[in-house]
Amino acid sequence: MVLFVFLTIISVSLHWHNTDPDLNYPTLTFPAFFASTLGQFADRPALASIGSAPLTYRDVHQRILSVMALLEKLNIGPGDKVAILSSNMPNWGITYFAVTFMGAVAVPFLPEFLPSEILTLLEHSEAKAAFVSENLAYKLNGSSNGMLDAIVKIDEFSLISGPASVSFNLPAKPVRDYEVQEDDLAAIIYTSGTTGKPKGVMLSHRNICFTAVKGHEIQFIKETDRFLCILPLSHTYENTLGLILPMYRGACVYYLGKPPTPAVLMPALQEVRPTTILTVPLIIEKIYRSKILPAFTGNAFMRLLYKTPPIRKILNRIAGKKLLATFGGELTFFGIGGAKLNRSVEKFLIEARFPYAVGYGLTESAPLLAGFNPQQARLQSTGPACIGVDLKIVNPDPRSGEGEIWGKGPNVMKGYYKEPDLTSEVLTDDGWLKTGDLGSVDRTGYVFIKGRVKSMIVRSNGENVYPEDIESVINNFRHVIESVVLEKKGKLVALVHFNQEEIEQRYLHLKDEVANYADLKIEELRMELQQYVNARVNKFSQLQIVVAHADPFQKTATQKIKRFLYT
Repeated sequence: MVLFVFLTIISVSLHWHNTDPDLNYPTLTFPAFFASTLGQFADRPALASIGSAPLTYRDVHQRILSVMALLEKLNIGPGDKVAILSSNMPNWGITYFAVTFMGAVAVPFLPEFLPSEILTLLEHSEAKAAFVSENLAYKLNGSSNGMLDAIVKIDEFSLISGPASVSFNLPAKPVRDYEVQEDDLAAIIYTSGTTGKPKGVMLSHRNICFTAVKGHEIQFIKETDRFLCILPLSHTYENTLGLILPMYRGACVYYLGKPPTPAVLMPALQEVRPTTILTVPLIIEKIYRSKILPAFTGNAFMRLLYKTPPIRKILNRIAGKKLLATFGGELTFFGIGGAKLNRSVEKFLIEARFPYAVGYGLTESAPLLAGFNPQQARLQSTGPACIGVDLKIVNPDPRSGEGEIWGKGPNVMKGYYKEPDLTSEVLTDDGWLKTGDLGSVDRTGYVFIKGRVKSMIVRSNGENVYPEDIESVINNFRHVIESVVLEKKGKLVALVHFNQEEIEQRYLHLKDEVANYADLKIEELRMELQQYVNARVNKFSQLQIVVAHADPFQKTATQKIKRFLYT
């Protein structure tokens, strides 16, 4: 330990990597991956909508070729940009593959983008055509303005606008042959990050395919696996690990077709009985706080039992079995990424023996940099660096070993589209990606994320305060949904979104006595919360002000709060 601290103090960075024992990858392009899968699993199910028979890989291949033929008729060729604005469905993946198989560039838009944002991004990306789902077509109304040569309704590949003589024909095949190289641009992903202005992340075939291979190395995927897709395909996390990875391994992906509300999700889980789900912390945290924790803390006797570690572990194990049954009973990989998982929730998952896994990365790394599978879980870690990826901690703190994480590997983006200055800010000349995340690594190579560099608060006495740590404590308090911790005029302020409906139900008996009973309970909770938090954090992280925030906080696609809106 002494030697470790000494080496930390005298170095400017800690650098570690996993060496790949086998560099004999397949050609890292989408067409090469698909051709390999088609040769092995042509008649296996590939893509499906809930309630419908799956398309086989042979079916998908025929549709890809026919969409490529349609794109040719629309004068789309290698290097051209094609936007995709669609809810999740099999035709999303088919379109994505058709565009990229011919060397064109897919430009997926998040469904929640506003029409004005979409117009800006269409102009910035110089997209020549757009594929849009029927439920989102209104966002393109009037936005083409001669900018787009064609708009195609992705649901059945019919033209909304474009040459009248062009139509989609399923038996059709492209006229040209296309050669796609590993370094060719495959997609421009516009992030709706926590810092404001969207940036177009340029990802090559190699970037994305390499990452899919890394995902398979973390969790072995076989052709009988069933993925249930609940995150937007336009986000790199779901796109790479929930579309390219199962395609690479011949597995099947099922799509809800609707937002993943409980009424939609529960029957889908029983129908599909998925083996693999990719999700974000918010989903499992909501389940834990709304369903599991109340069952163990509903009365004084149960609270007493739950505070006893041996009994708590038994109860959590029972709850874990029930939770697994809720997810269909055959789940082997419940991937969590996009934000940090709450410590208490993760502790429950470990004791429940629930098959969760955690990954870490960014859109700029397509997205995976580190991760572990359910057999390798370690509390509050994101696992070791992926094989073939280098990570280092730059300028580590001599006491904690924490510093900014930098990453390097075949998965690191080509840069930001049309933004050389922004690119140079995050990519070094020798290929290191500055993640903007603060973290450390233990002796076994496991990565621990502390928070974002930009969100870290430096107090007047020089102490570093990590808002995410305080928010984790706040979010464990009863009736709290989410929170944001900020510094304002030298004071630590917590904006807290309480569950108004839950409070009203819990204290309904006061309704006849006090007109604004819910507001009064929130005021009591606000004051109690401040004491609760300050008893559990160090003196530099204690809250001076707690403010009840009436509305949910605005979030990114992976449910991270857009902090810049509240500072």
